[in-house]
Amino acid sequence: MDAISNFAARYARSREEEMSIDEYLAECKRDPMAYATAAQRMLAAIGEPEVVDTRNDPRLSRIFANKVIKRYPAFAEFYGMEDSIEQVVSFFRHAAQGLEERKQILYLLGPVGGGKSSIAERLKYLMQKVPFYALKGSPVNESPLGLFDAIEDGPVLEEQFGIPRRYLQRVLSPWAVKRLDEFGGDIRQFRVVKRYPSVLKQVGIAKTEPGDENNQDISSLVGKVDIRKLESFAQDDTDAYSYSGGLCLANQGLLEFVEMFKAPIKVLHPLLTATQEGNYKGTEGFGAIPFDGVVLAHSNESEWKAFRNNKNNEAFLDRIYIVKVPYCLRVSEETRIYEKLIRESSLGAAKCAPGTLTMMAQFSVLTRLKEPENSSIFSKMQVYDGESLKDTDPRAKSYQEYRDYAGVDEGMTGISTRFAFKILSKVFNFDSAEVAANPVHLMYVLEQQIEREQFPAELETKYTSFIKEYLSPRYAEFIGKEIQTAYLESYSEYGQNIFDRYVTYADYWIQDNEYRDTDTGEVFDRSALNAELEKIEKPAGIANPKDFRNEIVNFVLRARANNGGKNPSWTSYEKLRLVIEKKMFSNTEELLPVISFNAKASAEEARKHEDFVTRMVDKGYTPKQVRLLSEWYLRVRKSS
Repeated sequence: MDAISNFAARYARSREEEMSIDEYLAECKRDPMAYATAAQRMLAAIGEPEVVDTRNDPRLSRIFANKVIKRYPAFAEFYGMEDSIEQVVSFFRHAAQGLEERKQILYLLGPVGGGKSSIAERLKYLMQKVPFYALKGSPVNESPLGLFDAIEDGPVLEEQFGIPRRYLQRVLSPWAVKRLDEFGGDIRQFRVVKRYPSVLKQVGIAKTEPGDENNQDISSLVGKVDIRKLESFAQDDTDAYSYSGGLCLANQGLLEFVEMFKAPIKVLHPLLTATQEGNYKGTEGFGAIPFDGVVLAHSNESEWKAFRNNKNNEAFLDRIYIVKVPYCLRVSEETRIYEKLIRESSLGAAKCAPGTLTMMAQFSVLTRLKEPENSSIFSKMQVYDGESLKDTDPRAKSYQEYRDYAGVDEGMTGISTRFAFKILSKVFNFDSAEVAANPVHLMYVLEQQIEREQFPAELETKYTSFIKEYLSPRYAEFIGKEIQTAYLESYSEYGQNIFDRYVTYADYWIQDNEYRDTDTGEVFDRSALNAELEKIEKPAGIANPKDFRNEIVNFVLRARANNGGKNPSWTSYEKLRLVIEKKMFSNTEELLPVISFNAKASAEEARKHEDFVTRMVDKGYTPKQVRLLSEWYLRVRKSS
């Protein structure tokens, strides 16, 4: 199917269907969604969640404490926002059940660029998925059930059509009351239409924003008299009224109120009656106008705090359902946000050196975290991402300990995802010769930008220290390993050989036995074994070799039992992997001629250099980046 056919099918699917009142009631009997509230329809559009048992994933189990979590396919790309999404869905679930939430305003509270607008946009998109039924011609999309009386007609409708009485708690709009008089009370003259909410047509979905404080009034929510119609109708005639306010347009749907608390309180009053009583007053003297929809508001924390601290607003505060939308605090999820943003831009095809997005995510998350007690903030960041640090940082605390100390407001400050993406845009375009990104340019651009932003001196020092103390040294380690593994053609085999030799020597040393090398026939006594083991241990600075050897041998003996008697991979035990890497890369003098871009002394050296560059390109770098990063690494190595 081509794009034009797709559009035609979609348009046909969303066209209005007209029916009589009797046909509508028959539809209610067949399908309860025919009389469903806006919250129920939203819940249907969101769909069932995927249930994830975090016990089966070591990383997730550390973050979510082995709990079962829900993930909603409708919000699949809202990375690291499980808590906020679950609270939003809970609001709709409870509102759909007819609980207190149906009378409340859903309010998203969070820092700039944290994802509030994205959630609002997704909810509006989902609202369009499920149709609703309204009286034909009604300027406020009112439900046909408003024609019936809950006390007198309720029992009959429930018995004949299965419509619960709570769905009849609706008032007729002044427009419908006038039509009813014109029809002489014959409700069969009303027609019913099945409509799909639409953002484009402002059907069942509307957006309102605070205007100028001096002249803004409630008409942006409730509508006002259309002066052009006063020639034909009296001012208090319902047909002279323009139902153009947000509450009129969003009936049976969703009203989004942007930056709600920037609006004066008098403008917000209609929201109270609309949500609490299901109707509101217009600006003229006719009856109440029905509202059976959801009000979704969002603003930043500063406006919320000012509003909350004003005692005059207590009645309003009691009617708000707050969902906090903090910044993402997990590096891997933040990285996925950048990947998504890049994918959706023309940078999708540009080369991005390994580690670039991760470094940006690490910096972003570090700025958002609250400094922990007696622990490194970098370790805290790693724990928040589900890493286990028991082998590498004994002072690191558990995820829950960090969380408890940080309090509920963590993630509400720091740099925004928007800021981070602007930095990445500059990095991709930093080199005039190629559109590509790498961590060295990223660190430079970040430092420049921190200076330009003119943060308070203390914050500027803190942000700069994140780059110098955490990101730069760790990247030097990372790129060093990338370069060295590209240099060593048989890197993995080399590492396994050292591992196997170390385990054998350690085993014989512990048992105080001599070891005879089967290939060379050479015999190693205990002191010779010790000397060989130290060659591997010393570059890594192992403080207690005896305990370390025992620990490794015990680990390998256990692992062999589950591995058919064979040694496990040399990377399987973090502590020993680090030791072996330090040994492999302790003597890197022979590395320098190969990785440097100076003129080569021999054809052999030139061949090795070309092989090295090719292997780095295979890892995801451009040839230009290989040169830049190698030179940066050699410079850093020399100065350290």
